[in-house]
Amino acid sequence: MLVSGYQQGVSARPGSLSPLGTGLLLLLLSCPPPAAPCPLPCDCSTPPETVKCVNRELASVPSGIPGGVRSLVISGNRIARLPGPGPLGGSPLGQLVNLSLRANRIAAVGAGAFASLPRLQRLDLSENRLVSVSPAAFGSAPCPLRELNLSRALGEPSALEQVAALLASARLPELRSLQLSGNRLSSLPPGAFSGLASLRHLGLADNSLSALGGDAPGGGGGDAPGGGGGSLLQLPPQLETLDLRRNALRALANGTVSELRRRHPDLRLRLAGNPLACDCRLEPLLAWLRHGRPADAESLVCASPESLRERPVLQLRATELHCPLQGDMESVLQTSYVFLGIVLALIGVIFMFVLYLNRKGIKKWLYNLRDACRDHMEGYHYRYEINSDPRLTNLSSNSEA
Repeated sequence: MLVSGYQQGVSARPGSLSPLGTGLLLLLLSCPPPAAPCPLPCDCSTPPETVKCVNRELASVPSGIPGGVRSLVISGNRIARLPGPGPLGGSPLGQLVNLSLRANRIAAVGAGAFASLPRLQRLDLSENRLVSVSPAAFGSAPCPLRELNLSRALGEPSALEQVAALLASARLPELRSLQLSGNRLSSLPPGAFSGLASLRHLGLADNSLSALGGDAPGGGGGDAPGGGGGSLLQLPPQLETLDLRRNALRALANGTVSELRRRHPDLRLRLAGNPLACDCRLEPLLAWLRHGRPADAESLVCASPESLRERPVLQLRATELHCPLQGDMESVLQTSYVFLGIVLALIGVIFMFVLYLNRKGIKKWLYNLRDACRDHMEGYHYRYEINSDPRLTNLSSNSEA
């Protein structure tokens, strides 16, 4: 009926449509194209801009993910490996912005696993078991990634070296936030973050870090600017937040604190939960806490010695740190030399003043000394003349006889 009516309307009035035909055409044009099917084990929004595959015991990334998806959440599964190269699940995901692969037991990430994602901005790989990470995981093209979460993601601390190689080789010019908390890290590779010029927030909480850069034993000494390949890991110049809470830091060396104050004067440093030793080593950090006031300065307490245990750090007095020398040895030696010079100059002035007050007595004494010397020389000269003249010698002998 409708079709015949439409045909009649078209045949009755060439070049125009009947009202019934026009309504039917508008209805057909307003119908959206059929949406891409949602992968069977996942949940999709309408339209499918968000796809969630949560706790589905998946062994791999599901295929058939809609190409227009902007947020993809695949978590709580048992995906052991992200192979590459190629898009995730074999589907082109040119609109993907957020990718969460949290808690999937991922142990290996292959080369190009995250390539062909030209709009990816946030990547969450937390709570996995990474052991092998390819330095070419993001491919060769620049990636617009802004946030990378690797909290509790490393299966073993040695995997950090591979992650550092990935950060150094990947082109991540816009990376602003990097989370590495909860990975049982006891040290960090030198220069691991030096290539991340745009990094603003670095999270290293809940690890086992006992030293930073030049603080490390054998790393060149506490005051060495470079210790161990670069003081304080060569932090990016634009860094705003450094989270070191709940680590094993007992103090920060003088060189480390000096570089932080010089290169990152506005840095928000978080140190709560570290076993700070309130002794002479804490003096540089205490001075910075009182002037720079890092984010959680009020919450810092002493872990040792026992007499200062649980004492707020900001309430400490300099005398309680039991420092035998205030300041470095060079400044102490310079002060000693200056003081010695002043004392010697003062002694010289006093000596000259005493001489001036006794100038008459000294002059008389000098005259007497001169006369005594002259009499002695005249007597010596007289004896010499007698001994040198034979006549005077015989005369002297006869007179004595």
